[in-house]
Amino acid sequence: MSTDQFPKDGYGFRDPEAFAHNLARIMEEAGKAASAYLKPREEGKASFDFADGAGDMAKVLSRVAEYWLSDPERTVAAESTLVSSYIDLWSNSLKRMMGEPTRPTIEPEPGDKRFADPQWSENQFFDFLKQFYLVTSRWAVEMAENAQDGVDEHTRQKAAFYTRQIANALAPSNFVLTNPELLRETLETNGENLVRGMHMLAEDIEAGHGDLKIRQSSPGDFRLGENLATTPGKVIHQNGLCQVIQYAPTTDTVLKRPLLIVPPWINKFYILDLTREKSFIRWCVEQGHTVFVISWVNPGKAHARKSFEHYMREGVLESVDVAMKVTGADGDDTIGYCVGGTILAVTLAWMAARKDDRIKTATFFATQVDFTHAGDLKVFVDEEQIADLEYKMKMRGYLEGKTMSSAFNMLRANDLIWPYIIGNYMKGKEPSAFDLLYWNADATRMPAANHAFYLRNCYLKNKLASGEMEIAGVRLDLRKCKIPIYNLATREDHIAPPRSVFYGSSFFGGKVTFVLTGSGHIAGVINPPSRNKYQYWTGPAPKGDAYDAWAAKAREHPGSWWPHWQAWIEKTNTVRVKPPKMGAGKFKPIEDAPGSYVRVKA
Repeated sequence: MSTDQFPKDGYGFRDPEAFAHNLARIMEEAGKAASAYLKPREEGKASFDFADGAGDMAKVLSRVAEYWLSDPERTVAAESTLVSSYIDLWSNSLKRMMGEPTRPTIEPEPGDKRFADPQWSENQFFDFLKQFYLVTSRWAVEMAENAQDGVDEHTRQKAAFYTRQIANALAPSNFVLTNPELLRETLETNGENLVRGMHMLAEDIEAGHGDLKIRQSSPGDFRLGENLATTPGKVIHQNGLCQVIQYAPTTDTVLKRPLLIVPPWINKFYILDLTREKSFIRWCVEQGHTVFVISWVNPGKAHARKSFEHYMREGVLESVDVAMKVTGADGDDTIGYCVGGTILAVTLAWMAARKDDRIKTATFFATQVDFTHAGDLKVFVDEEQIADLEYKMKMRGYLEGKTMSSAFNMLRANDLIWPYIIGNYMKGKEPSAFDLLYWNADATRMPAANHAFYLRNCYLKNKLASGEMEIAGVRLDLRKCKIPIYNLATREDHIAPPRSVFYGSSFFGGKVTFVLTGSGHIAGVINPPSRNKYQYWTGPAPKGDAYDAWAAKAREHPGSWWPHWQAWIEKTNTVRVKPPKMGAGKFKPIEDAPGSYVRVKA
């Protein structure tokens, strides 16, 4: 049969013999993938940890099922809702088969990229499959969300989260035979795509030491100090927990007070110093800031007992002193990002209790100090799960970096997991180079004592906002923090939801400027003015839990929020002086930025 005899929709074998040959190669590569998975477990270097997660999922979903099945009237109502949607779908499909115009029974949510291929709508089989999936998955999620009597809010949240994960995994777009794009590619290449994909799968399981480490970016295209984290500077101080980097000035004068940036330790600081065009650190230097950045250690077993107090004293407070000694200033301006912002807030409360005023302003990027509205990450936090995690951390001394990466990726599975499963292992295509995703895969570990304190005192018991947290014998009260605060939230944040960040503003005792920016936890923050992307919103002072009311009245501004922040900080830091020398003769430069701590792999 010649090529021009194949069906126009592309669903036909090109070369059955070649396809059969490639099928054998696929099986061979699948064997290598299985071996890469099993070998570390046979050697005792990896475990079948998924059993714990599966057990919790089964227990939670059974609670929801019990609610719907315990009342016959309730059961019938739930079944009727689903069956009614199925009947509508079947009726519309029959009308379409007979050539009658019809409207879809259900459509994907805006922004759902899984069904972008035209065949999902033009081909009736794939259109029916898509709509059947959407009807079923949305019904299942609604059942989880709407369970009431005897099902507490945390259980409902977990049930809805687990149901979405199952629904995401079972989407017809994830399988060769039910995805028109994958099916075409497989038939057109005689299965070559699956051979390449299975080979990449085996490589990625081996790279993950028995666990799948999904490649989200081409790893060979980025080098720290060469095309990432290239802002000139020196490591001028270090201890067992962090290095302190001072960046070289590029302006004739600088703001008198230095700017100390406290990044999260759950990932690496160079998210703020990506490529030259995207670097927030470089931009700050160009605006006349003397910038200091904490680069946290990638902890090992020796750091198991390093606590929140250690991170505050040896990280934030020690770095504040370094920046002040180099510049001769009477205090620092500070920025905290994500959990780096949380520990900065803890430090501010601790300093306020001791009447220590060395920090003059604080800026928070996507930071939570109250965890009432912490979003889907709370799914992973309850007494049982934390106790299990503490046991595992006690055995190793730290939490594996891949654990946090997996949790964050699951929050946006249809953006950060399944597109790469399809692209890498089914299409057999190497992902393109993307600096942000390269950074996302460059994970760090969590020291046991620090991480356990954070989960219990923040996510589980919300002690910081309630005034019950104690550090070094000092009871913390955020209301005593009266310095100016710039509190930035990102509108599509799955890690620090904007409502949570907004509500956190009300716990400080001084004036808080709340700003909302477009996009998510990373892209909303790393949004240089030169790119002219997204937008930001400003409004009245934040009050209480009234985020929706604030957002409804907020004023929208095009482009980056960075210049708005710069104008805000210059109102409190008005004096300009000559730039200080590197280390100012008080600290001898140790090595060039970005330093050695950030290069350690998890």
